[in-house]
Amino acid sequence: MSLMQRLFLPKREKMQRLPLERGPQIVVLGGGTGLSVLLRGLKRYTSNITAIVSVADDGGSSGRLRGEYGILPPGDLRNCMVALSSTENVMEKVFNYRFNKGELAGHNLGNILITALADITGSFENAIREVSSVLAIQGKVLPSTLENIVLEADLEDGSKVRGETNISQTRQRILRVRMIPENPRPLNEAIQAIREAEAIVLGPGSLFTSVIPNLLVPGIVEAIHQSAALKIYVCNIMTQPGETRGYSANDHLQAILGHSLPDLVQIMLVNDSLIPADQMEKYLREGTEMVYVDKDKILGSSVELISGELYQDRGYIRHDPDKLSRMIIECLYTNLKDRLR
Repeated sequence: MSLMQRLFLPKREKMQRLPLERGPQIVVLGGGTGLSVLLRGLKRYTSNITAIVSVADDGGSSGRLRGEYGILPPGDLRNCMVALSSTENVMEKVFNYRFNKGELAGHNLGNILITALADITGSFENAIREVSSVLAIQGKVLPSTLENIVLEADLEDGSKVRGETNISQTRQRILRVRMIPENPRPLNEAIQAIREAEAIVLGPGSLFTSVIPNLLVPGIVEAIHQSAALKIYVCNIMTQPGETRGYSANDHLQAILGHSLPDLVQIMLVNDSLIPADQMEKYLREGTEMVYVDKDKILGSSVELISGELYQDRGYIRHDPDKLSRMIIECLYTNLKDRLR
């Protein structure tokens, strides 16, 4: 679809009726549950989606398979492929099925299938392609690197902690995270997708263990910086007890910029709607609270702050896929119009 066609698109109600293959090229970077939530919304607007996923996970089923079979952790990639599936409702139940007894207890069926396909096809990359084909996904799901990486964090008390699970559970403020080895090779397909993108979205997701790890892969930040795409950061709605306890929205933003480049983000999306009191009581007991949006600090920077009601309450607080994706699409088309003025 040409730029001029996009500028004269009908309003959002009709936009979803346009052929998905004519939708904008969007790259999203993250991992875990947050990214899959966003993908469920974006696939209603475009099939030109590339999800670049962190491979630092070392816990749960993914961690066990990683240790026993020497493959990359499949869990976050599985979640993203299921989210982009054309048969999401059926395949989500199949691929997310968790065994609850015997030697397979704790494993997801999808993780085991990816592990088996990696052995059958000869590579983890081929396994992801095969599963993507089976699920008939709308877009692509790619690991940021194919190398076996481990995260290490510097903490405020001067100590270090190694491993994604340990970092997420630390009670000390995290100053910086790094990869071991320090220079894993990026996936060429991921770099190419970033170069061709019209919008690049960071998050939502665990700040230090899902979003930032993608930025630590050499070449990723440089490709984002050089891209003409609109760069958007989606801030989490809630803090996390270990990683981001007490973090404001600006704290999240500064952590992103401190691990990349000062001008990497153009727009920051935040939730500005209050969470119901009964829900907040439960979260507060768990050491989690709403991310405070310190607007003055953000508005004083070069980053544009856009807020709205973005949460979804289904017994737990997460981003609403439709509200969030709609806001991203509107940001993109507004940017395209502004560039022609």
